[in-house]
Amino acid sequence: MNIGQVLEQLRGDFPGVTIPKIRFLEDKGLIKPERTPAGYRKFSADDVERLRYVLRMQRDHYLPLKVIGEHLDAIDRGLEPPPIEGVVPTVPQVALAADGMPSPESFSRTSDVRLSRMELLKIAEVSDELLTQLEQFGLIAPRTGTRHYDTDALVVAQTARELADFGFEPRHLRAFKTAADREVGLVEQVVAPLERGRDAAARGRAADAVSEIASLSVRLHATLVKTGLRRR
Repeated sequence: MNIGQVLEQLRGDFPGVTIPKIRFLEDKGLIKPERTPAGYRKFSADDVERLRYVLRMQRDHYLPLKVIGEHLDAIDRGLEPPPIEGVVPTVPQVALAADGMPSPESFSRTSDVRLSRMELLKIAEVSDELLTQLEQFGLIAPRTGTRHYDTDALVVAQTARELADFGFEPRHLRAFKTAADREVGLVEQVVAPLERGRDAAARGRAADAVSEIASLSVRLHATLVKTGLRRR
């Protein structure tokens, strides 16, 4: 769409919107329409929805553009924007759903959630000291090549906080990491021949096998721990 067509779509809900207003929001970096070789703006449906969000936050909640920009940044990173009165985004509940005995699908499921260090501290409700220790013992690390953390880091941080209530320190949790690394090594050893297959589907079969074996190994581990505790 060109800017005139965007204006027609928005005016029904936002009678006061103008072309200069749309250009102003673009200048502020809140929308980023494509440009033709001749320099004309090309707006997508996503650009229009983004504009609706900005205009609605201004009209209904009187939010400044800086705060709206933070909301949009959270959305772009796979997060839910904070409540209007909140200070940090919240992680979608589906990302934290407990699996119990994990299924193979849970090992192949990925999340686009990216958390800053401050967001991780606030959402996991852990201290900077605890997070630093968890990182030192190799239990948590930012996503490769970034300074952001994912939902796995969030779950580890929350679990470490809950274990701390029983006297577990990060140095004690290193044993869990060592055991997990051994299991990962076993899985990789078994799957390696599948990955070396010459046909195009080899990597897909290997990925499916990793998920299946990981699920079975966690089931075995959990059952052995449960059985061992029952014998006490």
